Amino acid sequence: MKKSPFERIRCVGWFALAALAATGCHTKTTSAAGPAMQAMPVHTVAVAMTPVPQSDQYVATIKSRRSATLQPQVSGILTQINVHSGDHVKAGQPLMEIDERQQQATVASLLATERQKKALYDYNQIEVDRDRQLFEAGITSHDAYQQEEQTFQNAKADYESSVEARKAQQQLLDYYTIHAPFDGVLGDIPVHVGDYVSPSVTLTTLDENQDLEAYIYIPAEHAGELHVGLPVNLMDNAGHLLEQTSIDFVSPQVDSNLQSILAKAPVHETPEAVRNAQMVNAEVIWSTKPMAVVPVLAVTRLGGQTFVFVAEQQNGHYLARELPVTLGATVGNAYSVSSGLTAGEQVIVSGTQFLVNNMPVVPLGG
Repeated sequence: MKKSPFERIRCVGWFALAALAATGCHTKTTSAAGPAMQAMPVHTVAVAMTPVPQSDQYVATIKSRRSATLQPQVSGILTQINVHSGDHVKAGQPLMEIDERQQQATVASLLATERQKKALYDYNQIEVDRDRQLFEAGITSHDAYQQEEQTFQNAKADYESSVEARKAQQQLLDYYTIHAPFDGVLGDIPVHVGDYVSPSVTLTTLDENQDLEAYIYIPAEHAGELHVGLPVNLMDNAGHLLEQTSIDFVSPQVDSNLQSILAKAPVHETPEAVRNAQMVNAEVIWSTKPMAVVPVLAVTRLGGQTFVFVAEQQNGHYLARELPVTLGATVGNAYSVSSGLTAGEQVIVSGTQFLVNNMPVVPLGG
């Protein structure tokens, strides 16, 4: 039978070891026959079927359900910054102040106008009451009374309009102090006291860092498998497990640019473990099925093909039989095997570098 290159290499190595051993032995004659190949002791483990997750890994982004970019609603010079980057703040806490003197002057001017119109309104109210009495007494005509009533209504409307204008400008004064909209942690503060700021300028960010969720974009070809409740393992870049969670939202639409579907999974880890906008790895587990699992040390590779040796009994003796296998995902320090092995076979896990096909071995167990 023609041997593969892999077998010939192992045969050369084995016979080289045998030759070295033979040179250390005393023989009576050079023509005496050499000893038969000795069975090599090996450790074996029985193949067992183990539930193995069938999964794919994607890059996910951690996002907070309460995250805000704080920008002013008015323009002006920044006069005070009461906080620092990274501070924990409470809802309603004043964070920064913008120079409000110009706005205060506007409000004061409107207030003076309001008082002026209030005086005219009060005067016209007295006049219309007097003309009513004169009209009822028959001293003045109805037209004169109606004219005075119209003047009063105009003064009243003018006064009420000035009140509302003053209130609107006075309300703007509240916008010159920037308050925290909710409890959270401040991000970077890129502005400084003395800077001119406007509604287009970012003052800082505020993240609650609670109620986090992972945004996972999954290729559209998995649409038939994707559903709420699928388990998800969130891992850092080093492969360390951060949290085991599950999908609680699947978008009904496919992103036309990415041709993917947005899925979300809740994150309950502490802010020290994950933060808003952090990138993590998300392993989506589609299903679990029983598969043969073998230790990493049992697997050998040659020419892109993977093999394992099993101890197979023939005529009361054990031989190392080489089997090509197809590997699946890693499971701890082992490989899952999708084809090539059956449950109960004795896989050799030691000395595999010295083995060749059909070589005699002595199984020692695990």
